[in-house]
Amino acid sequence: MKQLRHGPEEQEKAREELTEGLDVHHGIPIPRHMSLPGQDGYRTPNVHDYERVKAERIEKGCPTSSAKTPPPSAGLCSIQSVANLANLSRIDLSLERLHWRERIRHYTWTFFTMTMATGGIASVLYTVPFRFRGLYEIGVIFFLFNILLFVINVSMISLRFYTFPETFRASYMHPSERLFLPASVVSFGTLLINISQYGLAKAGPWLSRAVLVMFWIDAALAVLASSGIYLLMWSTKSFTVEQMTPIWIFPAYPLLIIGPHAAILCKTLEPEDALDIIIGGFTLQGIGFLVAFMIYASFIYRLMTQKLPQASARPGMFVSVGPSGFTVAGVLGMADSLARNVDKGFMGDGPMAAMIAKVIASWTCLWIWGLALWFFFVSVGAHWTCARQGRGLDFGMTWFSFIFPNTALITATFAVGKAFKSRGIQIVGCVMTVFVVIGWFLVFGAMLRAIAQKQILWPQKGEDKDEGGFKAPPKSERRNAGGLEKEASKTTSMKSNRQ
Repeated sequence: MKQLRHGPEEQEKAREELTEGLDVHHGIPIPRHMSLPGQDGYRTPNVHDYERVKAERIEKGCPTSSAKTPPPSAGLCSIQSVANLANLSRIDLSLERLHWRERIRHYTWTFFTMTMATGGIASVLYTVPFRFRGLYEIGVIFFLFNILLFVINVSMISLRFYTFPETFRASYMHPSERLFLPASVVSFGTLLINISQYGLAKAGPWLSRAVLVMFWIDAALAVLASSGIYLLMWSTKSFTVEQMTPIWIFPAYPLLIIGPHAAILCKTLEPEDALDIIIGGFTLQGIGFLVAFMIYASFIYRLMTQKLPQASARPGMFVSVGPSGFTVAGVLGMADSLARNVDKGFMGDGPMAAMIAKVIASWTCLWIWGLALWFFFVSVGAHWTCARQGRGLDFGMTWFSFIFPNTALITATFAVGKAFKSRGIQIVGCVMTVFVVIGWFLVFGAMLRAIAQKQILWPQKGEDKDEGGFKAPPKSERRNAGGLEKEASKTTSMKSNRQ
């Protein structure tokens, strides 16, 4: 029987074979399927991994826990066994000192919901009917702070795509993260709304012309973002009713803020420009609401057949409030401005046509406002069950759904109160404003706390986590926190030099 030789050269050659195609950490080869959290193909080790390692050791003649005297090849087998099991000890270490670049890797599109909510607060404070000294200045502070947050968001997500180029494509292919890509367009539109509210009265005509141009750019981006994301969803993945969440409505949001912006902008423009803005805003607002309304049907069907979503997904239920709220605020605002922007020959009799449009808009929007209230009560009730059972919710950027859609409901409430000259409805809107402002501070503070406690901006903790068969993209240019890339390149260089 031929005896195996275990000299230094044979052992070195065997180590090179084991290292081939693996990450290397301090000379220990780490299989890719057992890599660090956040790396390609990472998953949590389970009992089957241990059983597979044990079977491999037995097949290769390696010692098991019952073996008393290890065979000559035990040293080589121990390298492979440590390589398969080392991940368990590395997980805790990596969670304590993950490099900041790896945290930027998880800066997803959902962070734009923060700027959506902040801009929504500024817009609500501008529309409060009962004014007091300092209210305008508070709104300006939120507006300026939102500009800062928007710049931070753009800078951080650009840095993410620059540092990890493969994450750009993954961001719009991921089944969850791509739903929030339109949040960047909504944030841009919200900034334009705030500029129209707080800036046009303080600046010259140049700003009105600039915002007019930006309005049409925003409208084009809204159409592209909304239709593009839905088309991407329908062409890359099949969905079932069980998978349905209210976030499916989110890609329609860029269209839903066009109407409210048109209602504000048309008050400061010349009649010929204002009428174009009203027609365009009403058309795009209708498209957005009808798309959202069709998805409403799927959402109700999902609730009827599958009960409420899991607790972590319930903040997204407030997204269903936004379409109706924005539509009411936009349509009533545009109808109110129509009379001053049409000539006498418009539709035969301009003033009469404007009056009829205002009456129809007011009574129709009363229904839609009631629909927004209904979804609001359902969403609150869904969270009440969690609070009653004492179950906390882990923070996610979807918590800003507590704020932004409800700012739409508040502005709609103010618009309905103005249309029907109801002081009571306006007071209700003011009470809701107090709660939503307090809620913004609570959610923003919870976000900062979650970043510090590594609940977000962390591997497998955000919307970019592995799910639904989606895996992290293959490596291109990576900068790993633990220095694994450097050690792997050193090993490859040593092998080429020997050859």
